[in-house]
Amino acid sequence: MSFMKGDLLSRTRKIVKGLAKAEPVWLKAMEQAPPATFPRPEGKIPTITLPEDVYVKRFYKKYPESKYHDPIKFNAIDPPPSRLFALRVLELKEQGLIEEEAMEVADMEYLAEKKAKKKAYARLKQIARLQGKRLPPNPYPCPIKEIQAEERKYVRDRFFNPKILEIVKQKKEESMQRFGRGDW
Repeated sequence: MSFMKGDLLSRTRKIVKGLAKAEPVWLKAMEQAPPATFPRPEGKIPTITLPEDVYVKRFYKKYPESKYHDPIKFNAIDPPPSRLFALRVLELKEQGLIEEEAMEVADMEYLAEKKAKKKAYARLKQIARLQGKRLPPNPYPCPIKEIQAEERKYVRDRFFNPKILEIVKQKKEESMQRFGRGDW
C-alpha cells in the first residue's frame, strides 16, 4: 500500500471504492470527525545544537579519555565533566571574560577539582586501611573501567552458561563434519 498516497482515511476510501475491502465500521465516524493532519517539514530537518556543544567538543579534544562519559545526560544528578566544563565557559563569558580566558579558567577549575577528588579518595583509602574496613568506591571512576565491569559478567558467562556451552558444542560438531568431508 506504499504506492497509495494520503492518510489513513483517504487510503481506506480508495480501497472501499475499489471493492478490495468491505467498508469498515469506523469509516463513517472518521469521515465526520477526521484526524488532525500535521504539516510535513520541507527539506532536511536541522540538527539540534546547544550553545555549549562547541565547548564540549573542545573539551573532548583536550581530554579524549573523557569521551566515554555520556554527554547527553542533561538531567543527571551528576552531569558529565564535559557539560560542566562547557556550562562554566558560557557562564564566564556572560560575566565578561573573552573566550580563551574563560576556557583557561574552566580548565584550571576542572583540573583542580579532579586533583582534589583524587586526593580525597586517596585519603579515604588510607583511613579505610588503617581501620581495617573495605575500601570506598572511587568517586571519580574511569568510564572505560565502568564499562568493562558491566561487561565482565557477560564475558565470564560464556564459560559457565549451559546454553552457550551447548551452542559451542553444536558449532564444533558442524565444523568437524564440514572439515571431515573436505569442504572448505
